[in-house]
Amino acid sequence: MSYELQAHTADVAVEATGETLGDAFAAAADGMAAAQCDDIPDAGERFSLSVTAERVEAALLEYLDELILERDLRNQLPVDNEATVSELDGEWTVDATARGVPLAQVTAREIKAVTYSDMAVEEMGAGWRVYVVFDV
Repeated sequence: MSYELQAHTADVAVEATGETLGDAFAAAADGMAAAQCDDIPDAGERFSLSVTAERVEAALLEYLDELILERDLRNQLPVDNEATVSELDGEWTVDATARGVPLAQVTAREIKAVTYSDMAVEEMGAGWRVYVVFDV
């Protein structure tokens, strides 16, 4: 499971991979955290979340949007993300956990939103690849 930050016009993009779709989603979330903060302390407690959508790309967007909402509501940066993604009857569900680092303990840059711009969710021979662009 890994991610790579990439330049994208005035925004920031994350390309993430993982053995499972959940691993790739979690790596994208870790990339989103890395785009917001250079140094992440060990502080914070884990929390859970779940989102559902009709398409896999929409599930990725909803998942990352929910992490941004959690950041704003809890005043915590979601890091050390873990996710499982499942599909049942055409509905995609992401069940996830993250460690919430208090924003008071980090110097964080704001990501405003997740975009559909150039978004990709692809199954590859040895796993999954996710590409997502964030509005900063």
